[in-house]
Amino acid sequence: MMILVWSALAFTLGALPFSYWLGRAFLGIDVRDCDADRNPGAGNAWRAGGWRLGLPAGLLDVGKASAAVLLARSTGVAGWGLVPIALAPLFGHALSPFLAFRGGKSVAATFGVWLALSGLLGVLSLAACFGAVYAVQRTDAWTNLIGSCLFFAGLLLYGASAALLTISLANVLILAWTNRRELRVPPHWRQTRLLGRKA
Repeated sequence: MMILVWSALAFTLGALPFSYWLGRAFLGIDVRDCDADRNPGAGNAWRAGGWRLGLPAGLLDVGKASAAVLLARSTGVAGWGLVPIALAPLFGHALSPFLAFRGGKSVAATFGVWLALSGLLGVLSLAACFGAVYAVQRTDAWTNLIGSCLFFAGLLLYGASAALLTISLANVLILAWTNRRELRVPPHWRQTRLLGRKA
């Protein structure tokens, strides 16, 4: 029962559309109008208002995803019990009832979940995976998908628990779904000596 309560709380926190609310409150605009993807996330908040809007929006999205997971862990929830709680804010962000179930891509929420699960080292490893992919191609959707796959591979090689591997694999599938439209376009490779291609 407590796992259900924590999962419901995590979903509700994940569903809070901070980027949308901040855009309305400080700029009087809908941040979804700033890009063709209609994403109410921190990326479009940054496009709409620069770092002054994008940074707090991103931090709030990370924080909301971390909060319930950290609280649940503080009460002794561990192992398989964390799986639905950790995935709930990702689903909440992607299917926000505050936005008619048309939420964001759950990228910042992904970082928040892994910050709660694996601490600073884990989230820096996740950032490194995303950064490595973005260094060779410039399509955000492919960065999200391949970066999360690399992180899963790293957890597998590290010998992470089956519960963490399940969360990571589900996270990959969620990002594949939230980025599905953009993934129809092939990666846009950058000019590198290794690839020998033009961006």
